[in-house]
Amino acid sequence: MTPTTRRTFLRTSAVAGGALLVPAALAARAAAAVPQFAHGVASGDPLPDRVLLWTRVTPTPESTPGSGVGPSVEVRWEVALDAAFADVVSSGAVTTGPERDHTVKVDAGGLAPATAYHYRFLLDGVASATGRTATAPAPDADVDGLKLGLVSCSNWQAGYFSSYRHLAARADLDGVLHVGDYLYEYPVGGYGARGVTIRPHVPAHEMLTLADYRQRHALYKSDPDLQALHAAKPWFITWDDHEYANDAWSDGAENHQPGEGPWSARKAAAHQAYFEWMPVRQGPKGEIYRRFRWGRLAELSLLDLRSYRSKQTTPSQGDPNDPARTITGDPQMAWLKSGLVTDARWKLVGNSVMVTPISLSNIESRFLEALGELLGLPVGSVAANADAWDGYTADRQELLGHLKDNRIGNTVFLTGDIHTSWGADVPLDRSSYWWNGNSAAVEFVTPSVTSDNIDDLLNVPPRSLSPVAEAALAARNWHLKYVELDSHGYSVVDVSRARVQVDWYYLADRLSPTSGVRHAKSLATLSGTQKVSS
Repeated sequence: MTPTTRRTFLRTSAVAGGALLVPAALAARAAAAVPQFAHGVASGDPLPDRVLLWTRVTPTPESTPGSGVGPSVEVRWEVALDAAFADVVSSGAVTTGPERDHTVKVDAGGLAPATAYHYRFLLDGVASATGRTATAPAPDADVDGLKLGLVSCSNWQAGYFSSYRHLAARADLDGVLHVGDYLYEYPVGGYGARGVTIRPHVPAHEMLTLADYRQRHALYKSDPDLQALHAAKPWFITWDDHEYANDAWSDGAENHQPGEGPWSARKAAAHQAYFEWMPVRQGPKGEIYRRFRWGRLAELSLLDLRSYRSKQTTPSQGDPNDPARTITGDPQMAWLKSGLVTDARWKLVGNSVMVTPISLSNIESRFLEALGELLGLPVGSVAANADAWDGYTADRQELLGHLKDNRIGNTVFLTGDIHTSWGADVPLDRSSYWWNGNSAAVEFVTPSVTSDNIDDLLNVPPRSLSPVAEAALAARNWHLKYVELDSHGYSVVDVSRARVQVDWYYLADRLSPTSGVRHAKSLATLSGTQKVSS
């Protein structure tokens, strides 16, 4: 999504008292990282008996990210039940070097289900920061709850990652779900806050090569708030497009030009750096779509909606209703459909782009282009920039029809990408929803951590014009239960047997490294309803 069109969208004001602050020790530890472990520690993809642990070492001054130089070194790792590491339950050593950019990724096994652990790495006797993580419950465990932070669209150049700081302060989270745009590919000045670069990217040019992607990952993981949240909780992560290039599809991207070399080489470089630098597992064929079970309470399916999709349609070319078009690819669609037939009470879907259908037919012209291009939605009968499921209607109908035909209830899409906040019923047919109310699932969309939104695109004060567009959207789309187009922040997903509740939290100022936060909205879906309720 180009920064002057679809991706330019969000922000808010007001800060409530009583906002949680990161414990001083945690913030100081992240900010003053040991030089050998300057990029912090992270964990992810927790299973009942294991969890991925990650770090990056700098054994010599010249071993900088993306340099391709430096010695191979042995790094030890330890997992313990206590912060003092007196009760170490799993440990080992791995060798890393310039061939993997001195990153370390360990699948630490032999752990107990539903158990909290401390972990660390050691290089030449020097210890990294201590991270905290936890394993998932046993598959048949009778689990009471699951609570996740939900984040998306964290653009370094557009502000500070205060959302991560506030989530790191919460002791009640089981983990963090990041549904894409963990980093951005643009050059310095290519995409900031209302066109202003708050923190310049490194490297200064657009990411194209393996060294570029490695350096950009390193930059993002130098952020103290990001380090704090990685150290505090295990993450569940999937990518969207900016992890490699804007509006990516299987064979190219809007932001990849003929003079920038083969798309296949750029895509391979982005993938390699991503799997080196992120605490995520690859499937047997290198796929990133994967599934996690949280006892009998929930299963979380993480989608990859970039690697296999058809090219997006444009107003002059392509039909979003063409049954040959796909957003998932056939193997991933089959995998998703089979996994939704499960005995888990809730079926959570980590979904990078919006699945809910939206009509823009009554939106006044000043909002129409911004909304249409940001959301990838149909304008009249033509898709303006159909980057979401609205541009791949055959796949969406296949998926929703599968839910209906198999009487699969309690499906919840957890989405990012569009920098705005939404809560919606996902109708089997939008045009008939107004009278029959038939809904196959629900969707909750988290705002951006920092990336631009509607008030930024229009260059107006927050909440001055967007309420007009929000009211028009709600009037035309009866299945929408909440739309907020101006605020940056994060969401918290709270799963119990009876309901899934989502709470939206908005930052006072994304441009402040010490921004406060306020609770803005709560919505839920009750078990068995496939509907959003207040």
